[in-house]
Amino acid sequence: MIEKNDEYFMRKAFALGLEAFQKGEVPIGAVIVKNGIVIGEGYNQVELLRDATAHAEMIALTSAENYEDNWRLIDCTLYVTVEPCMMCTGAILLSRVGRIVYGVADPRMGFMETKFNGVKDLNLYKKVEVFGGIMESEIRELMQDFFKKIRNKSK
Repeated sequence: MIEKNDEYFMRKAFALGLEAFQKGEVPIGAVIVKNGIVIGEGYNQVELLRDATAHAEMIALTSAENYEDNWRLIDCTLYVTVEPCMMCTGAILLSRVGRIVYGVADPRMGFMETKFNGVKDLNLYKKVEVFGGIMESEIRELMQDFFKKIRNKSK
């Protein structure tokens, strides 16, 4: 079920995606919320850290786990601008996040619902709610702008 604060928190994730864009990273941002408070956030830092695992979701999970002093993020919602990949979906499920809200589906790497339904098919611990399409057009435009910029740079 879409909740009234979903767009508010997705805007925070989007702002982090813009920060990634400005630093030459794929513009994906993520925030983790518990009881209406952001307890973790991140944006892609793969290029900066030279680390294939430095996805927005992974950084946000680590941030939230440190905040909570617990790797179990029960009763938390993850907001991420783009549907998580296989690696991030696994980490999200292992951390016990109960609700995931993403902006735009990823037909190439999306592991929540699009390319593979990781949440349903892996069924690790409990029912996890997944909702996509929040701020979809704005996020899609940002992603397209980023990849156009990259393609033009390589010409």
